[in-house]
Amino acid sequence: MTDVTLVLNAGSSSIKFALFPAVEGVQEPVLRGKLSGIGSHPRFTAQTRDGTTPNWDAQLPLHPRASHEDLIPALFDWLERHDDGLTITAAGHRVVHGGREHHGPARVCPTLLDDLAELIPLAPNHQPHSLVAIQCLVDAVPRLPQVVCFDTSFHRTQDSMAQTFALPRALSESGIVRYGFHGLSYQYIADRLPETPLGTRSEGRVIVAHLGNGASLCAMRQRRSVATSMGFTALEGLMMGQRCGSLDPGVLLHLLDGKGMSTTELRHLLYEESGLLGVSGISNDMAELEAHPAPEAREAIEMFCYRAACEMTSLATALGGLDSIVFTAGIGENSALVRHLIIQRLAWLGATLDTDANQRNATSITGKDSALEILVIPTDEEGIIASETRRLLSVQPTSSHRTIQQSRP
Repeated sequence: MTDVTLVLNAGSSSIKFALFPAVEGVQEPVLRGKLSGIGSHPRFTAQTRDGTTPNWDAQLPLHPRASHEDLIPALFDWLERHDDGLTITAAGHRVVHGGREHHGPARVCPTLLDDLAELIPLAPNHQPHSLVAIQCLVDAVPRLPQVVCFDTSFHRTQDSMAQTFALPRALSESGIVRYGFHGLSYQYIADRLPETPLGTRSEGRVIVAHLGNGASLCAMRQRRSVATSMGFTALEGLMMGQRCGSLDPGVLLHLLDGKGMSTTELRHLLYEESGLLGVSGISNDMAELEAHPAPEAREAIEMFCYRAACEMTSLATALGGLDSIVFTAGIGENSALVRHLIIQRLAWLGATLDTDANQRNATSITGKDSALEILVIPTDEEGIIASETRRLLSVQPTSSHRTIQQSRP
């Protein structure tokens, strides 16, 4: 039997999962997969370490109305029936918001779950789904140790200037501060940087661009967070797939008072109808927009890149200069056009791309005469979660751990 750590990363429209050997230092999963398109057209993909592609054949069909509550138990059942020879000894979860009280990985207990449920209004597209995933495993395998890893933890190294809003001090002291998100992705990149062409220069002034359906930037010095584009919620900062990013607060007051919108309608507008989707009127998918001939599609792409470049210069000020830029996540890793348009707007900083390397999504896409190092590094949030889960629990094979088959009621 092989002991493994199950990692679940439940997002707004997807569930990423992986099984990692429960051995410290091992980063390659024995199985990795994803349920995507939840809420519209759910799709299942998975691949084992040897390249085998297993099929989804759970009893639950991937119908358009299938929810996280439907799919997570079905996924767990699929793992139970397909992973012969594997013993899951622990589970790790990505949780977007840890609030002020939780700064590192934490073991699941009822008190913790109550704390995290109170933070649902600050991350309504993510926090509920993470809690569903945790509860599904609590119900199925009550004795299985579970650990949560927070996207907010990485940014707790920032000083008060970077975290505090210009609001009355009593509000800041009550917890209305800038938390920052995508921390697990940034932690993975920070850990990887010394292995890249940057080498020892990775301790310098680096901006990491996590560009996906959710998008943010992180300014790092000595591979620690100095500032980030997201704040109290995952709405602030960059234009995203369906989120507007930073917005004049007066617009919100106008929509509430002048247009008579309810808070529910406003929340839906900001989280679901804005960003690339809202500007283009076509899609929130960058690849689809790049292939679309409509001028609105191109305008949405240009705006996305304009906002990213502007925010990068702001973070460069927080760093006192800039040495390197790293692109990661779905868009950052795969869109040569987006990287080109962003770096083109930073030419005044001396940034240039190697066009051929950029088209190939190479690790180093730095132009010959560029004043900045420019890299593309695929992120691995699941790998970080597995590592942090093993570290916290010091998981070792013991008689108290059971296979999924033995543990189910």
